[in-house]
Amino acid sequence: MEVLASNLANADTPGFKARDLEFGSVLKGTQDKRVNMEATHSGHIDSNQKNFGGQLLFAIPHQPSLDGNTVETHIEQGKFTDNSLRYMASLRFINGRVSGIKTALRGE
Repeated sequence: MEVLASNLANADTPGFKARDLEFGSVLKGTQDKRVNMEATHSGHIDSNQKNFGGQLLFAIPHQPSLDGNTVETHIEQGKFTDNSLRYMASLRFINGRVSGIKTALRGE
């Protein structure tokens, strides 16, 4: 979401090169590795260790602009919308699972 938002925010910046992240390679990299988290306090989790092997790539534009900007707003907005919908669907799925577990524990 951050990469897509950055691309959209710089859509009018001359010379800005759109970035992209290939999620499939990041997911594949996380399946082979374990991420060690260190707690600094019994109630805290260190969230600074986010190295999942992902690498930001430059997006290849279909139609680059004359000022060197490679952000294609309509494509970035579509990706942002798709990402948002998938995120919301995941949250609803997880919420439904948790609600089902709560109901089963209450015996309703």
